[in-house]
Amino acid sequence: MTYEETITYLYNSAPLFQNVGGDAYKEGLETTLTLDKHFGHPHRKFRTIHVAGTNGKGSCSHTLAAILQSAGYKVGLYTSPHLVDFRERIRVNGEMIPRQRVIDFVEQHRSFFEPLHPSFFELTTAMAFNYFAEQQVDVAVIEVGLGGRLDCTNIIRPDLCVITNISFDHIQFLGDTLAKIAAEKAGIIKPGIPVVIGETTPETKPVFMETAQKQGAPIHFAEEEQLLISSSISTEGKRIYQSKDYANLEGELGGFCQTKNTNTLLSAIRVLKSAGFDLLEKHVREGFAHVCTLTGLMGRWQKIQEAPLTYCDTGHNKAGIQYIVEQLSKQTYRRLHIVMGMVNDKDISGVLALLPKDAIYYFTKASVNRALPEDEVQRLANQCGLTGQTYPNVASAVKAANEAARPDDFIFVGGSTFIVADLLKGI
Repeated sequence: MTYEETITYLYNSAPLFQNVGGDAYKEGLETTLTLDKHFGHPHRKFRTIHVAGTNGKGSCSHTLAAILQSAGYKVGLYTSPHLVDFRERIRVNGEMIPRQRVIDFVEQHRSFFEPLHPSFFELTTAMAFNYFAEQQVDVAVIEVGLGGRLDCTNIIRPDLCVITNISFDHIQFLGDTLAKIAAEKAGIIKPGIPVVIGETTPETKPVFMETAQKQGAPIHFAEEEQLLISSSISTEGKRIYQSKDYANLEGELGGFCQTKNTNTLLSAIRVLKSAGFDLLEKHVREGFAHVCTLTGLMGRWQKIQEAPLTYCDTGHNKAGIQYIVEQLSKQTYRRLHIVMGMVNDKDISGVLALLPKDAIYYFTKASVNRALPEDEVQRLANQCGLTGQTYPNVASAVKAANEAARPDDFIFVGGSTFIVADLLKGI
């Protein structure tokens, strides 16, 4: 098979969550454990860091990987979803898994895994762990796919667990209260393994404390340690942090949400040092300053063009959109243009209610089956006082925004990870 044929096979034989949503979700670890045994437990051959949470886990995972790379470790990085190329999910020192390695994995092992009917994520996780073992990585940063307790990444025994925060997302799988969602994500906490909690609420903190106590796991609340003192934005759009451990720490990621992520990361770095990782100040600075270059991270308050100034961001739920709205309010422009689309399993009205009413909207849909039709987004947006025209795809919506905008206007593209993916594919 060619690479394209292999990817089509993976999508068709094991449904992709980003395309079909809940039908691709497979609860439980039975298939994962069967695959793991078949491949000789590859995850036991390298150290790991496990990262869960509703928002921020991608940025935190990439930044941790960048810091470890800067310190000279050979680092695996497993994240989801991908934006442009499937291979973004599986990286070693920032380099995507080779196309031929993806082809070989499927061709060599399909006779074993086809009768198991694994989910797309189960199969991709097995591929990642195998590749990391084959590449003899020193450590792999593993981002949870969905939830934690029953996520197929949860077979690892990491050196550190990180749970960034808890907010409402995927409630059909994880529960309809913050406490229930926290319980699922707390499922990654392992006996005796330290865990860093980025943010808590009165509902979630007792869940984390109880789980950690039961597991005998040292727990660190980043909000209480408060290693971050302040942050500001530079003229180049970088975020400059003052912290208890590092003065004038420059972060390549300029989004408002990165302040919370950085406070979490500063606590995590201290724990990793105590776990024996050799992380010097210069490594931390290098990782923060060049995370996108080192790991290939995209779509986090990413500048697309200068005039009109255009940014995109993958924030897609109320908690994520709140940061984006705050960031938009700090921009200087004549008019604000927003290219907007969402998928059908989010709190769509809740997100739309947060968006600025004085913007010009371009309602569209991403090229995934879960995408909400553009006219439905428009209808719901109108109920929230937002107005604009509809466009059948992201490219036509962005084209219309560019044609309508003046050089001193501002264009934002987002609402869904997959809106951003379609944007980046077209660049």
